[in-house]
Amino acid sequence: MDLGLKGKVAFVAGASSGLGYAAALALLKEGCFVAICSRNEERIQAAAAKLAQESNSNNILPVVCNVKDEAAIQAAYQKVTDHWGKMNILIANAGGPPAGFIDDFNADQWREALELNLISTINLARHALPAIKAAARDEGLARILMITSVSARQPIPNLYLSNTARAGVQGFAKSLSEELGPLGVTVNTIMPGFTKTERLSELSEAVQKRTGQSIAEIEASWADANALKRMGDPSEFAATVAFLVSKPAAYITGIGMVVDGGRVKHLV
Repeated sequence: MDLGLKGKVAFVAGASSGLGYAAALALLKEGCFVAICSRNEERIQAAAAKLAQESNSNNILPVVCNVKDEAAIQAAYQKVTDHWGKMNILIANAGGPPAGFIDDFNADQWREALELNLISTINLARHALPAIKAAARDEGLARILMITSVSARQPIPNLYLSNTARAGVQGFAKSLSEELGPLGVTVNTIMPGFTKTERLSELSEAVQKRTGQSIAEIEASWADANALKRMGDPSEFAATVAFLVSKPAAYITGIGMVVDGGRVKHLV
């Protein structure tokens, strides 16, 4: 299937590793020009070099940007539009907050989690709108996709911070899809389940400290909760990202797409 992404410009936040990196790689392979961002100069430059090698493409622009900094977001977008003259696709993404229960966090830690996973997503979308609306008008392909978590659909017991912030993103995305729909801009979220990334290792180590279980036991229990009885691979997640921002997905908006191997047991 031709996804119609060749020559389109995408901005992928939080792309130095994990799911953001996988999404950037998939888009490069589809012929996109891809800007990637991270807070750390060394990490984002290393990611850009690795992406170029894996994708056999030099259509990569590494940008240093802390997504909690509104001015940094605006400056990053200016670099993208100065470099390529447009921006068709926003992939809003940020690392996950720490694991824990209600008594493990103070008010400042709750605020930090909301800044990281909810407010950053709102600001990434807000400041992308001029370029995204122009792309819809001029090229007919404009997409906003927000990476959240399966915890927004089915809360995970020890992820209070993520459960709360990610659910907020769902409400924001649904609202934005209604406003931008008449312009031809699609707005969706994608909710990964337990996928083999550095983030998963962090979560399994947190559970190990609390329960004394081995990492192998913890990850086996997570896999067993999925209908497919295994963890996800980042490339499987990224393939769904590429489709949701593609030309054939033009009639899909306002949804939360779960990519979790059958972990969520809801009927709808």
